[in-house]
Amino acid sequence: MRWLVTAVSLTLAGQPATRVTTFDSTYTVAPGGKTGFFENRQPADLALSSFGFNKSGGGLLFHHPRNLAGDGQRLLLADSNNNRVLVWLSPPTDNAPPSLVLGQPDMDSNNPGSGLSNMNWPGQISTAAGGRVVIADSYNDRLLIWNSFPTENGQPADMALRTPSLRWPWGVWTDGERLVATSTGGRAILFWNKFPERADQPPDFEIRDSAIGTPRTITSDGTRLIVGDHNAYQTKPGNFVWKTFPRAASDLFDFFMQDPIDGNANWMQGTFLGDGRLAMLGRTLLIWNEFPETAETRPALAIDAYRFMGGDGGSVTEAAGRLYIPEYNGNRIAVYNAIPERSSQRPDFAIGSPDFETNTLRSEFLITNPAPVTDGKSLWVSSDFERRMYVWKDIPDESGARANFVYDLPFAPWDNEIHNGRLILAGKDTFAVWNALPRSGELPSAVVRGPWREIRGVAMDDTYFYLGEQDANRVSVWRGIPAANEPPLFTLNIRQPSRISSDGTHVVIVSTENHTVHVYRVTELSADARPRASYGQGMFNLPQGALLRDGQLFVCDTTGNRVYAWRDIEDFIARRPATAILGAGDPQPRIGIDSLFWPGVPTFDGSYLWIGEFKFSGRMPRFSVR
Repeated sequence: MRWLVTAVSLTLAGQPATRVTTFDSTYTVAPGGKTGFFENRQPADLALSSFGFNKSGGGLLFHHPRNLAGDGQRLLLADSNNNRVLVWLSPPTDNAPPSLVLGQPDMDSNNPGSGLSNMNWPGQISTAAGGRVVIADSYNDRLLIWNSFPTENGQPADMALRTPSLRWPWGVWTDGERLVATSTGGRAILFWNKFPERADQPPDFEIRDSAIGTPRTITSDGTRLIVGDHNAYQTKPGNFVWKTFPRAASDLFDFFMQDPIDGNANWMQGTFLGDGRLAMLGRTLLIWNEFPETAETRPALAIDAYRFMGGDGGSVTEAAGRLYIPEYNGNRIAVYNAIPERSSQRPDFAIGSPDFETNTLRSEFLITNPAPVTDGKSLWVSSDFERRMYVWKDIPDESGARANFVYDLPFAPWDNEIHNGRLILAGKDTFAVWNALPRSGELPSAVVRGPWREIRGVAMDDTYFYLGEQDANRVSVWRGIPAANEPPLFTLNIRQPSRISSDGTHVVIVSTENHTVHVYRVTELSADARPRASYGQGMFNLPQGALLRDGQLFVCDTTGNRVYAWRDIEDFIARRPATAILGAGDPQPRIGIDSLFWPGVPTFDGSYLWIGEFKFSGRMPRFSVR
């Protein structure tokens, strides 16, 4: 595929330019013009930001690799969004394909499952002498155990461990004699003093403490223990450190340490090297010559010549004298041919990517946090994480269709809106406006930066313009698009508002963190307005987005893994059942043709409903009316 930078414009003083890249994409165009509505649990037709249903893209195309483990000779990679573990039977010396796959029958499949030969979003892996392999099968709430090293594609595990306290496990460690796992959803660390001999064998003890939030990955040499936590002390990412291996529930951690280079970085995870040194990936690769004695112990080496894109995943594994480092957000494994000795050393080669300039998430159009919006002729998809907008000039009618234009933006758009031929993107303290819909790479008509506090919602109708400010607990309302410092006509006091949608008769405001969807009548809006309906926890679970279109209401019940569709909003206001529910409604998220994984943002043009899935999936399945 060829591309060409077609336009560059400085849109905000002191900030990066808006850049538009054109792609010569071709795809089948959807006919549209359909009538009808949706049926319960109907399957999707196709999916963008993916290769289609049950298609991984092949053995050397990862999708957010989350952990890498090895026994010195063999390597195992948790390719989480593809629901599989890839296995190299010898340490690769170049961009070599894996030898085996676990969790799938072949390298091309990626459906999840709950059998012993299946996985659903696998996490950390641990191997031990004798060939034992343990995998944290996160969204199946279990550990999968192979008592000897697997030798065939899709080889089922010998047994699974499920216990009432093992919830959403991310981390696992074993030396073949003992076993440790994190119960991320249960705020606990579970210990088996002897390796389990039967399925569902309960742990011997658990460590719990008010400081432990959502414990993630485990690093240990059998004598010391380090546990990463994304929400330690409720809000801090970092690591709990035990100088001696715990033997009882009362053995609490010695200290808590954050990334010494960047305290705002995620927790660190890594390995003990063969010479006893400790290598951890945080914001960058860090190496301690001696085990840290306190939270302030600085590493002997910190790489500053290469930007590791770790994010929620990433680890360090040593094999045959090399260091292998998976990059969750870089979608590759970075490899050093020898343990680095200088901060200026860059990795020597990559696995899963032709080079370090290529991020295959971007080159393959796998979008993080896609937020779609359509007018029925074109499709626009913004991403706050990527600070990008993707444009399909026509409505695609095939899975994996690639965008015609990609915008690199100077701000992170969280929400978007189309009204009367205008496109609006908004996020943080900024919104951008195109006065004519950009179907051919046109630059925005205006970019407005104001005193707003964490914009999470934007909408417009014939009467009002709305901005939802999450940190200010308000929705500000103007008549028409405001200037940067123009005071609002009035504000609605709403706790942590997020995405907003209006069809001119009603406006719906989602408050994700409060599990609530509010509906107001537009003609009744004022600073003192009361919603016609305000439904919260018990009906929805962390809903991210809602859409109003001609009196029809769609609500993404994000961690309920379903989308509710009401053909008439009055039924929602009266609390009648939804006309249709899309997604299997499983207690756990799953990718698939008839299931959803954290649905976040809906858009509907009367023929097609697109759903942007949030964070740990990134797909955009499409559903057609029937």
